[in-house]
Amino acid sequence: MERSEIVLSICPPQAAEDVAAAVADSVFSGVYVDANAINPQRMQHIAEEIRPGATVLDGAIFGPPPGGRRVARLYLAGDAAAMDLVEPLFKDTALHVRRANGHVGSASALKMAFASYQKAARTLAGVAHALAAAHGVGDELTAAAEAMASNILSDPGYLPSVAARAWRWAPEMQDIADTLRAADLPADMAEAPVAVMSHWEGDKDQYDLPLADVLAHLRSQSV
Repeated sequence: MERSEIVLSICPPQAAEDVAAAVADSVFSGVYVDANAINPQRMQHIAEEIRPGATVLDGAIFGPPPGGRRVARLYLAGDAAAMDLVEPLFKDTALHVRRANGHVGSASALKMAFASYQKAARTLAGVAHALAAAHGVGDELTAAAEAMASNILSDPGYLPSVAARAWRWAPEMQDIADTLRAADLPADMAEAPVAVMSHWEGDKDQYDLPLADVLAHLRSQSV
């Protein structure tokens, strides 16, 4: 910490405060970038804990792990001079830095807004395919979905990776629920996927799990 100008915090959302506390307890006076999928309220709390010794940037990561043709984006919000320091680190890489409008908390709000659709939609796809499989019409559902503009429902092969990541997606959805409540909006759409994802807790990091097992785990007796 004493020798670092910039610290990037990228961890499962439930660990964001622990990482921030460890940095706050050290001798660090550089730029702290919290790029975790957390709600704006938590981001503000972390910023207050890190300051005044360091400058805090609010970050949000979009896209797959970068590499090859895959490109990810890092949105930053906060002090402009601090962003000027961080942005060049990723020049000519597969991680593109973008500046979000607003103060600390706005990048996290952007992440919550995007992820509220992305993760809920994929979770709902799991429920839809489980229901279809129970009635023996899984192939028909996939065929029907292929005519839709969105390809999430038409790609059940993606669901094992959803189940494998449910252990860290569920806490993020809880933060989305908190964000919705703070904005005076219904939080049900974010809280329901958390309950569904609890059925996949035992599938952590099992990306090669057969689709049939992933769907079966959504049955009530699987919890």
